[in-house]
Amino acid sequence: METVIDASDTPPAPGGGQPLLHQKGAETQAFGTLKQLPIGLGHNTRMYACQRLNRVLADTQILYSLYKKHHWLMRGATFYSLHLMLDKHAEAQLAIVDALAERVQSLGGVAVGDPRHVAELTAIPRPPDGVEQVPVMLSRLLDAHERILIDAREAAARISAEGDEGSTDLLVSDVIRTGEAQVWFLAEHLVDTPLVRGPRSGERGTAGR
Repeated sequence: METVIDASDTPPAPGGGQPLLHQKGAETQAFGTLKQLPIGLGHNTRMYACQRLNRVLADTQILYSLYKKHHWLMRGATFYSLHLMLDKHAEAQLAIVDALAERVQSLGGVAVGDPRHVAELTAIPRPPDGVEQVPVMLSRLLDAHERILIDAREAAARISAEGDEGSTDLLVSDVIRTGEAQVWFLAEHLVDTPLVRGPRSGERGTAGR
């Protein structure tokens, strides 16, 4: 009778090309801890910066997800322009997510990445699972932006006082400036203005009522 060999019981030959699957092990660095890196910043400064950056990172990941959700769910006559604009904004926020995460890592910390962990850290309220009216979705994005901008400005000031100009520059140049520009573009879509004709001569517009 032919002998059947269970290949799973046979250890792979070294260099044989067989992936070592189903590996498990303990964490090599816990979240909220630092490893030492020779970057000229003290432990306390790096620890504080990582904590603040991870908060902004969590909120920015949620903002990115909101942009993608609302990009998919746009409705009405402005669908095409908003569909494209929200996706463009989402791409910019995704780049900020990557920059924030890499900054945390470069400080010796651990960047928050798992969406379930992000949900525990974010200060942005959870939206309904379904579809909201277009102005409500835009307003929700504006609210998320404002929360991030307030936190990023305060974090930048505190981190700068600690001497970490690299993290300060990231918050100001990327998070704040990009956020301010995106707020402007969003907010202008919520202005109630006529599309085809302004007030006739002698008529008073809504601003003068």
